[in-house]
Amino acid sequence: MAKKKNATKRILYIVGALVGLIIIVGLVATKTGILGKSDGAVQVELGDVEIRTVTQIVTASGKIQPEVEVKISPDVSGEIVALPIVEGDQVRRGQLLARIKPDFYQAQVDQAEASVLQAKASEAQRRADMLQAESDHKRQTSLYDSGAISISAFETSENRFETAKAQLESAEYNVQITQARLKESTENLSKTTIYAPIDGTISILAVELGERVVGTSQMTGTEMMRVAKLNQMELEVDVNENEIVNVALGDTAAVEVDAYPNRQFKGVVTEIANSARVLGQGTQEQITNFLVKIRILDPHNVSFDTTGADDIIDNNEVPVSSTKMPNFRPGMSGTVDVFTHTVAGATAVPIQAVTVRDFSRIKKENGGTADSTANANGDKVEEDLRRVVFVLDNGKARMVEVETGITDATHIVVLSGVSSGDKVVLGPYRAVSNTLRPNDLIEEQKKPTIKLDQ
Repeated sequence: MAKKKNATKRILYIVGALVGLIIIVGLVATKTGILGKSDGAVQVELGDVEIRTVTQIVTASGKIQPEVEVKISPDVSGEIVALPIVEGDQVRRGQLLARIKPDFYQAQVDQAEASVLQAKASEAQRRADMLQAESDHKRQTSLYDSGAISISAFETSENRFETAKAQLESAEYNVQITQARLKESTENLSKTTIYAPIDGTISILAVELGERVVGTSQMTGTEMMRVAKLNQMELEVDVNENEIVNVALGDTAAVEVDAYPNRQFKGVVTEIANSARVLGQGTQEQITNFLVKIRILDPHNVSFDTTGADDIIDNNEVPVSSTKMPNFRPGMSGTVDVFTHTVAGATAVPIQAVTVRDFSRIKKENGGTADSTANANGDKVEEDLRRVVFVLDNGKARMVEVETGITDATHIVVLSGVSSGDKVVLGPYRAVSNTLRPNDLIEEQKKPTIKLDQ
């Protein structure tokens, strides 16, 4: 009897556990909308098809740098004996920047000048020898014609004259060589004084007074300083290869600089690289980017003429206005939104409403036959992917194939398939992307109300 009672208890425990599990599952299903609806409608989030302006944006990050920055390295080597500027100074074109000790180069000039004088003296001597040889040759020619001397004596005088002419010619060439060396030495001497090539600011000063520098004639030379136009700054960014095709010269942009939060500056694309920058080449992390330069049009650092900036920028695309003039410095970090294309009055839906469905699979599920191809293993591969949205139609989901255009951060342009005023399904994500089927009953989710304690 005891064994029967224990078996009965075990059965009761099992039945009770199953009943409890069924109750829990039922509660969960009711809460999620699977059960408890008389019509079995799927709870979804709905959105409107709108007529709006959509602007396609390419976002990238990079560093600020001057549009014009000249690196200055000496042409000659030596010790810096004058350095009348400091980093940050404003300089004008032709202003003295540095002077290298000229003693060695002055000595080369003096030596070259002496060589020129010596060569000219040698030339004068050779000219006199040539004139003497010419006179002797004329006299010997007259005697030879009268038969007074032999042919050998005549040929000797002729050879002497030709030799004198060749020596004179050599002396003239030697004068030209020494003059060229003098010119080179004089030019090297002039290169010991370095002047500003442009108007600008000393953005980098890498040397000190008394320091020795190496000229560019010897390897790469020492970079002494940089002169930059800080009132003409640009943002240099890397744009991915998938997005570079959307960027064009002259595209407008909104620039954000980390040093100036909550502010935007107007910009325009001025340069797009033709060659890619490849990072991690040959690895799974390989990234291919293209360099893009964006000129900052808002006044910055110092006042300068910005006439014509408003003609380039569309204020509907870049609704920004600068107040206090910013002070940009080379190397500052920034982010840019490049407005690559704008469509006004476009039919648009939220991005999450558009999904991709396999029409071959849908056709097969509805009892039709789908076109198929065979893969390497002989298995059937059926795929006909198309972009679709689900539209609310009398309480049911109607799947509509759509042709899409450009996108912005929230919406995508729909060229065909839906019209303004339609309601489209936005979520849940799993329903839109996978589980929702044409003609399924749908019902808009009720947003929970949040009561605030008073």
